[in-house]
Amino acid sequence: MLTALRNYATPPSSLAGRLSLQSLIFASADGTFLAGSAVFFTLVVGLSLGQIGIGLTVAAIASFVVAVPMGKLVDHFGPKRMWALSAVIQGSLFVAWPFIESFPQYVALAVAMEVVGTLGGTAHGAYVIDVLPASERVESRAYMYSALNVGFSLGALIGGGAIAFGTDVVRWAPVLSAALFVANSVAILRLPDASHDVRSSEPRAKPEGIPAIRNRAWIAVTAFTGVMWTNQVLLHTVIPVWLVTETDAPEVLVALLFGTNTAMCIVLPRLASRGIRDITTALRAVRFSTLFFVLTCLITLATHETAGWVTIFMFFLGHVVLTWAELFLSASGWTLEAELMDPRRRGDYQGVSELGGTLGRFWAPAVYGFLAMEWGAFGWLTIAAIVTAGAAGLHVAARSGRRFLEQHVPADVLADARADAPAPEDAAAAGPPSIVDQDAPLPESTGDLIR
Repeated sequence: MLTALRNYATPPSSLAGRLSLQSLIFASADGTFLAGSAVFFTLVVGLSLGQIGIGLTVAAIASFVVAVPMGKLVDHFGPKRMWALSAVIQGSLFVAWPFIESFPQYVALAVAMEVVGTLGGTAHGAYVIDVLPASERVESRAYMYSALNVGFSLGALIGGGAIAFGTDVVRWAPVLSAALFVANSVAILRLPDASHDVRSSEPRAKPEGIPAIRNRAWIAVTAFTGVMWTNQVLLHTVIPVWLVTETDAPEVLVALLFGTNTAMCIVLPRLASRGIRDITTALRAVRFSTLFFVLTCLITLATHETAGWVTIFMFFLGHVVLTWAELFLSASGWTLEAELMDPRRRGDYQGVSELGGTLGRFWAPAVYGFLAMEWGAFGWLTIAAIVTAGAAGLHVAARSGRRFLEQHVPADVLADARADAPAPEDAAAAGPPSIVDQDAPLPESTGDLIR
């Protein structure tokens, strides 16, 4: 038993371990600031809740606008270089937070942070797919997802400690985040170069292949995936508000539910990712995720009529089920990214995925909030139907996306990106690479989310 647990807690490879350490450092840096951000913005900077919301909206729009150009930068200069550069710039920007004194300054810095974060997220996604061996890609990213959640937990503890010491400490807490981002950049630079980071003596040519923005199937895949990721809107917004306003559950339960989600996201990603190796298995995980999302809606709407300990139990059950929806969706996404991107334009595809993902989920907080609070049981059923429709669309788009690559990407290039491609030592025995039928028999971030 102990041996099995030790093996489960051991990274799949030394490279996965180094990437997971980087994920932990990044999440600790980001989490330290996020945990105290509400106090920082309101009590230190003196912003209203409305001003904070406006700033975040403007920053999100800026991220949307620069997503595709950032992907092109990653393809041109290499993912590791852009990833490390983004970490250095983010660290520098954190140093500026203690000196912000007005709403315009806050908006400007929030936009800068979001733009640089978009570069980092795009570069990270391209690098990880590029550098990890196809056979261990999903398991390694599951391990990194666990490390990411450990890091956010550590950051939350540090940020909470800063709040406990008062606003003067909170004001200078971003400096600690800046120092951690410097450590993050060092960890990135110590990683091996990915294939698209290798420089030659000749000028870097424009990437081959059709630009991702012209791959309508990929845009559809990322948009429908964004719809699926609205499970986070339920987790962080709709269910907490429903608990407080529509049930007799104690408000402190919200914090305990978040703790349950975090613990599961630390321990279970590798378990949820097992057996996911191609488009067919990834779509099976999408179906599991959809089932758990629908069950969450049914369980949560039932709490309107329950009382006492029954309500508390139902909320815990709903959060456990919703977390499984998150875990299966994460695992499926890691495989769909690798299988449906042109390997020659991964930065470009990562940038376009930011566009599609935003289109798929930006509307959810307002729509889900209205449906749950105003339409009651019918509203929760409508939410379940929306995600079910999104999952059906994702199935169609994924198969269409695979056909697009088969038509426009050389078979040998595409075979190298497949999750079940033969190991190098077995390549000769396996014969020339081929494209396996997407319907053959039977995976970190948020979102994106790891940078």
